[in-house]
Amino acid sequence: MDLVPFKPFGTELSNLRKEMDRVWNRFFEDSPARSLLGMGRGWEPMSDISETKDKLIVKAELPGMEAKDIDISLTDDMLVIKGEKKQQSEEKDENHFCVERYYGSFQRMFRLPVEVKADKIEAKFEKGILTITMPKTSPSKRKEIKIKVK
Repeated sequence: MDLVPFKPFGTELSNLRKEMDRVWNRFFEDSPARSLLGMGRGWEPMSDISETKDKLIVKAELPGMEAKDIDISLTDDMLVIKGEKKQQSEEKDENHFCVERYYGSFQRMFRLPVEVKADKIEAKFEKGILTITMPKTSPSKRKEIKIKVK
């Protein structure tokens, strides 16, 4: 039988700490709070992706921005939306009690689930909402797969 040194709190606390760090990081991984708490690359606009029979639609909230400050690109099946929201100038004698708005550059990347017609993509920006409409190359067909029972 081997002798094991007794460490009452050494490895147990270290393992607990690692586990708590893992849980904390997982909790904030895809959370909007991550960027607001300064834990991410910067802020990311909230977005919705929907699909109809013949198109994909991406909507992104970009309040306070202008269309000229937003870039959209498509490479293979990756849609990239990036831009920068500039901070408004402040008064010299102004004291802030609460600061919740976000500024700076952002980048959102979306892997598209189907092929789209790149030359037919349309984007419009209205009232702080960017809407990107992408016609599919062919309507996606849903195929049911039966489960075989032995």
